[in-house]
Amino acid sequence: MSERSVYQLFKKIASEQADKVAYSYKSGDSWIEKTWTQTEADCKQISKALIALGVEHGEKVNILSNTRYEWVALDFGIVSVGAATVGIYASNLAEDCAYIINHSDAKVIFVENQDQLDKVITVKHQLEKIEHIVLIDGAAKDPDSAMSWDVFIAKAKETTDATFTERAEKIDKSDLAALVYTSGTTGVPKGVMLSNGNLLFASLSSGQCLPLKNTHITLLFLPLAHVFARLIIHFSMRGGCAVAFAEGMDKIVENLKEIQPHFFASVPRIYEKVYEKITTGAQDAGGAKEKIFNFALSTGRAVSELKQLKKPIPAGLAFKNKIADKLVFSKIKAALGGRVVFAISGAAPLNVVVAKFFHACGISILEGLGMTENTSFSNVNRIDNNKFGTVGQPGPEIEQKIAEDGEVLFRGENVMQGYYKNPEATAETIDKDGWLYTGDIGEIDEENFLKITDRKKDLIITAGGKNIAPQRIEKVIGSSRYISQVVAYGDKKKYLSAVVTLDKEQVESWAIAQGIKFESWDNLVDSEQVINLVNSEVEKQNQLLASFESIKKLIILPDEFTIESGDLTPSMKIKRKVVIEKYKEKLEALY
Repeated sequence: MSERSVYQLFKKIASEQADKVAYSYKSGDSWIEKTWTQTEADCKQISKALIALGVEHGEKVNILSNTRYEWVALDFGIVSVGAATVGIYASNLAEDCAYIINHSDAKVIFVENQDQLDKVITVKHQLEKIEHIVLIDGAAKDPDSAMSWDVFIAKAKETTDATFTERAEKIDKSDLAALVYTSGTTGVPKGVMLSNGNLLFASLSSGQCLPLKNTHITLLFLPLAHVFARLIIHFSMRGGCAVAFAEGMDKIVENLKEIQPHFFASVPRIYEKVYEKITTGAQDAGGAKEKIFNFALSTGRAVSELKQLKKPIPAGLAFKNKIADKLVFSKIKAALGGRVVFAISGAAPLNVVVAKFFHACGISILEGLGMTENTSFSNVNRIDNNKFGTVGQPGPEIEQKIAEDGEVLFRGENVMQGYYKNPEATAETIDKDGWLYTGDIGEIDEENFLKITDRKKDLIITAGGKNIAPQRIEKVIGSSRYISQVVAYGDKKKYLSAVVTLDKEQVESWAIAQGIKFESWDNLVDSEQVINLVNSEVEKQNQLLASFESIKKLIILPDEFTIESGDLTPSMKIKRKVVIEKYKEKLEALY
C-alpha cells in the first residue's frame, strides 16, 4: 500500500482513469456521467470552499443526506483537506441528528434538502458549534437559514490552488478521515474513529478478494452514512470501477435494468424479498409454469453442488442447465440487469436457503462480514471459494481467532483508532495486543472459514439452562412465505415465544384464494383464519428445530418493523432490545 492518504489514492486513480466514467446519477429521464477528471475538479472546488469556510485539519464536517453523487464528492473534498466526514442517516429524527452534530464537534453541516434542513432548524438552539449550514438542493425557504450550494462552491475562489495542495499533501495515514456513528441497536450511538490508513487498508484488502475489473459498474443504493456503502465507494475507486447512484429504494428494480451492473452490494433483506417474490410467484402460477421452474431449480442445484465440491459438470447436466437458464434463470438475471457477475451481502446474516437458491440460478452472492469498528471488512467468500452459511475467509493481512468463550476477535490495519471521546469503551473493545472484540459468537473451520452463530449478548438462556441462539430460530421461522420478521423471546423462561410480523402481500393473496372476505388489513390480521394460518406455519417450521428451540406462543403484529417506527437500524437490522421492551408486557402475558 503505497498511498499515505485517501487524497493520494483518489488523485492517483483520477490521473490513471482520467477520461473514464467514475460516477453517474439520474437527472430527470437521463443518466448524467462524471469522468474521473470532472470528479476531481468537483472535489477540489469543495475542498477549497471548505478551507474558505475555516475548516481546519482534524475538524469534522457533517453530511445529512441520502446516497447521491454530492455525498461522495463532499466526502473526498472533506478528507482532502485533512478533515473528517461525519455522515448522518437521512432517516434520523431531529434529536438523533442533534446528538451526532454536537458529539462530533462539527462546525459545518451539509443538508440534502428542505426537509433535512427543517430537522436541523428545529434543534438549532441545541447546536453548540455549528457555524455554517449548506443546502445541497435548491434554495432554502428562509434564505438566512442556510447557504445555497452555489454560494458555497463560489467560495472556492477565495482559496488558492497552492493553499489547497499544501493542506492535501500534509495528510498522513494516522489522520482521522471518518467519524462513523454506530446504528445503535443498543444504547447511545458511539462515534467510531476511522483513519486514512483504515480506509486505505480496507479497500485494498477487500478489493483483493473480489473479481473486480475496471470495466465494471456497480449500482449503489445503501446509505453512505453506513460504513459498508463507503467501503464499496473506496474499493470501487481502487479497482477503477464506475459507481451509479440509485434514485432511491423504490427505484432499484428500474435502475438495475437501466445500469446493468456487473456487481452490487446489499443487506440480506433485499435478497430475501427477491427470493420470496420469485419462489412464491412460481408456486402461485402452478401448472406447467411451476413444473418448468422446479425442473430448472433442481437442475441448477445439482450444478451448484458440483461447483461447491469443485467437480466437473457432466455434459448431460450442463445441457439441461442451458435449457434451465434459457427458460428460467435468464429471466431472473435480466431482472438484475443481465450482467451481474457477483453480488455481495453484508451487515446481517444471509439465509443459507437464499444463498443456495441464487447460486443454483447462476448468481453468486458472496456473504461477508464487517463492522463499523473494523472499517466494514474482515471476511468475505470468494467467487471461486464460497461456503454457504459462512462469511468466508479473512482478507489479506487480517487475523482472526476465537476467544475461550466463543467470541470472534480480529486484528489488522482495518481496526478503528477507537471511540470518539470514549476511552473506556475503546479499552473494552480493543485489547493491549490490538485484538478487536466483536461481540459475535462464531466457529472457524479447518480451511479458516468463519461461521457466525450468534451475538454474544443476544444469547437466550432458558429456565432449563439451555443456551439458545435466537438468530438461527428467527431464520427458520421467518422462512415461511407468510411471515416477514421474527424476534424470539424467552430468557429465563420455560419455553420460547416470539413477536412476528406478516408479509402483507402473501397473506392477502392467501385470504382471497381462500374466499375470505375482509374490510381492512387490520381486520384480516385479527381474524381467526389468519391466526390459525400463522400458528400452523410456525408449527411446521418448529419441526426443523430442537424441542427446546421451538416457538410455543406468538404475538402477531399488523405492521412490519421499520426504520421510522424505531424498530430497525438504518442498515435494516432489527433492534431486538427495542422490540422486546416495546412488547414486554404482552410477551410476559404469554407465560
